[in-house]
Amino acid sequence: MEFTTTHDIIDFAIKSEIEAAEFYESAAENEGTKGIVKMLKEYAQEERKHERMLKHLKENKEQIESYPFEKVQNLKRSDYLVDMKYRSGMSYVEIVRVAMKREEKAYKLYTEMAQVVEKPEQKNIFSIMAQEEAKHKNYFETMYDDYMAQMGD
Repeated sequence: MEFTTTHDIIDFAIKSEIEAAEFYESAAENEGTKGIVKMLKEYAQEERKHERMLKHLKENKEQIESYPFEKVQNLKRSDYLVDMKYRSGMSYVEIVRVAMKREEKAYKLYTEMAQVVEKPEQKNIFSIMAQEEAKHKNYFETMYDDYMAQMGD
């Protein structure tokens, strides 16, 4: 991937968020358990929120510099799990695992991209997205951790 402008980066990130939202929306349509459907729809909305945030940053680039970064705890649960592909009818914990790994990959991609670009504004965009994906990863890792604790892990 080669990016020549900050708009290129934002457009790439917007496409990634749209793809993620569509994944969660599609998965929600294929599930029959109300709790799982609700979780997937909520996460699709979260991805759509990021899409809107990116579009706003694209139109208001001065806000890229003033974005409030925060430390996001990394539970590292997904780091020790094998990758799984989504299939209809998966259990709650399997879907959480799929989501964790998706968010982990997105986080790693944005983190790596932030390290290779040179322009500060471009580093900030990738860092913003890495932080947002870290939040998602943490959310799913916390859900997984809570579930595993209930199971006696």
